[in-house]
Amino acid sequence: MPTGPKLRAEPQAEPFRIVLVDPEIPGNTGAAARTAAATKSALHLVGKLGFRIDEQSVRRAGLDYWHLVDLHRHDALHDFQIAHPGSRLHLFSSGATRSYLDVAFQPGDWLVFGSETRGLAPELRERFAPQQQLRLPMRAGQRSLNLSNAVA
Repeated sequence: MPTGPKLRAEPQAEPFRIVLVDPEIPGNTGAAARTAAATKSALHLVGKLGFRIDEQSVRRAGLDYWHLVDLHRHDALHDFQIAHPGSRLHLFSSGATRSYLDVAFQPGDWLVFGSETRGLAPELRERFAPQQQLRLPMRAGQRSLNLSNAVA
């Protein structure tokens, strides 16, 4: 067991921004929120949520770090895009052909993930250039990663 002080990183001036579109499972969003809080990344929840995020629900779930999350809520991706024009979006999808390893990410980039069961809707992905759509390389036969693992 390490005996020295914990390694701490200086907060980035322009951290990544995490966008979850139609998240369904509260535990996954909670884990993504914990990642966002730890990295000082804003968390944007877009569309229909499969759970409640009111104060009572969050407290009941034991999310004692929720107050550290820079949380933003948008009814639809269109509303999100109007609020953040010119944002450098990277859409993560198991249907993409480009690996995230081939991207020169920049401070302040937006990382967009779809729901756990459906991913990002095909009609949504059609609105974006193929080079904006990324996948996480995995072994053959693996369908996808858990949403919170993909975000992390």
